Amino acid sequence: MTVGLPGAQTGACAALVERGDPLRFAATLAAPPAMRGALFTLYAFNLEVARAAWASTEPLIAEMRLQWWRDAVEEAGQGVARAHEVMRPLAALIQSADLPLPVLDALIEARRWDIYRDPFANTAAFDAHLDATAGGLMWLAARALGAPPCAEPIARAAGWASGLASYLQAVPDLETRGRFPLVDGRPEAVAALAQRGLARLAEARQGRGLLGPAAPALLSAAQAGALLRLAADQPKRVANGTLQVSEFQRRGRLVWAALSGRW
Repeated sequence: MTVGLPGAQTGACAALVERGDPLRFAATLAAPPAMRGALFTLYAFNLEVARAAWASTEPLIAEMRLQWWRDAVEEAGQGVARAHEVMRPLAALIQSADLPLPVLDALIEARRWDIYRDPFANTAAFDAHLDATAGGLMWLAARALGAPPCAEPIARAAGWASGLASYLQAVPDLETRGRFPLVDGRPEAVAALAQRGLARLAEARQGRGLLGPAAPALLSAAQAGALLRLAADQPKRVANGTLQVSEFQRRGRLVWAALSGRW
């Protein structure tokens, strides 16, 4: 079962995603039209929450912005929609798709790490961050498109892997901002991390049949395999900011994923 939202409600969300998250914007356009409103809404929510943590150099202000989203999501679960261009359609989606509020809340809470300059305590903390953010978002997208509960581990595995690929691309920028993005930044450790991402992606591919008609929710993972293989083979690309594939490859992989159901 797909979830459709009126275009008037999701137009602003689509515009936000187009400007701020080109990868997910392209993946959403590759999904069936009836599914796009739900995906744009969730991806816009993800963008707004991610930005909230960076909105101010004052930690208290950033904390307050994240708390606004936590409160708004809680209210949406009670049927109350705040007058906000993203929150209004998100509240409607929460109700119509019965989205799990704890997953939404965990995604917001995980963004508190972005406010401060503390490194991850250990590998488990890093893994949990990726699972709560990218993994949680992928599961929300799949759930919004009608995926059954048994598909959650598959969606989270795909989200974790694709989130890792994007995160490795962002490492130089995070370091410039004074953050410590990786538990271990040595090339051999980066290569091993990328291999873990490839293993999670393989796990998701093996179980993708569980998603049924909600499979387009995972189209945003179409680029993850190529990027993670590149990071595993040439880990120094992560540090020097050259972890990328060509525009031709990006488009080709997305078209193939959309047509074949394989990514």
